Amino acid sequence: MGRTLESIDWFPLFLSLKVAALSTMFILVIGTGLAYLLSHREFRGKSLLDSAITLPLVLPPTVLGYYLLVVVGRETGLGRLYEWLFGTPLVFTWQAAVVAAIVHSAPIYIKGARVLLENVDYRYEWAARSLGASEWRTFWRITLPLARRGLSALGSLSFARALGDFGITIMVAGNFPGRTQTVSVAIYEAVESGDGRLARILVLVVSAVALAFLWPGSYLQRTSRMSSGS
Repeated sequence: MGRTLESIDWFPLFLSLKVAALSTMFILVIGTGLAYLLSHREFRGKSLLDSAITLPLVLPPTVLGYYLLVVVGRETGLGRLYEWLFGTPLVFTWQAAVVAAIVHSAPIYIKGARVLLENVDYRYEWAARSLGASEWRTFWRITLPLARRGLSALGSLSFARALGDFGITIMVAGNFPGRTQTVSVAIYEAVESGDGRLARILVLVVSAVALAFLWPGSYLQRTSRMSSGS
C-alpha cells in the first residue's frame, strides 16, 4: 500500500530546514566578513586564502567529509574542545550537519559576495572615509546597504544549497533516524529500500521549499542589477 502524507516521518525535512537556517546565519556573518577582506584588503596569502575557499567547490563531498572528520573528530584538538564545552562529541550529531552545510554552502556565497562588494561604487566609501567615518562605520552604513539586495539573494542560494547537502553530511553526521537524518539522506534511504512513493514525495517537497527561497532571491538580484544600472 502507498504511503499517506500523515504516515510520513517529516523529521528529516524539519531537521534540514533547521540545519540550513543555522548554517546560513553563520555564512552570512563569517562569509560577508571574508568577502569584505578579500575585496578590500591586500595581504600576503590572499591568493592562497581565495583558493582554499574555492577548494570545496571542486573536491568530492566525501573528501570534504573526510577532512572534517580529521579536523573535528573526537581525537582532535577541536573535537576535544567541543566535547569539553558542550559535553558531547560533535561528530554524528545534528550540529555536525550544520558544519557540513557551512562547508558545502559558504564558498559559493563568499565568491559571489566578493564580486558584489568589489562592484560597490568606491566613491561613496571614499567620501565617507574623508568625512571621518571609520572603516567599520563605512562598511556598516555605506558598503553593506549598497550590496544588501545581492547579498540577500546569495543568502537564499546558500540556504537552498545547504538544504540539499548529502555527501558531507552523511560522512560527519551519519544517518540516524530521528537524530541526524536529513531530507537528502532520507531520500537516498527511501530509494535504496525501494520506497519510490516516499522518495518522490520528499523530492517534490524539498524542491518546492528550495524554489520558495530561490524565487525571492532571484527577484532581489534582478532589482539590484536594475537599481545599480539606473
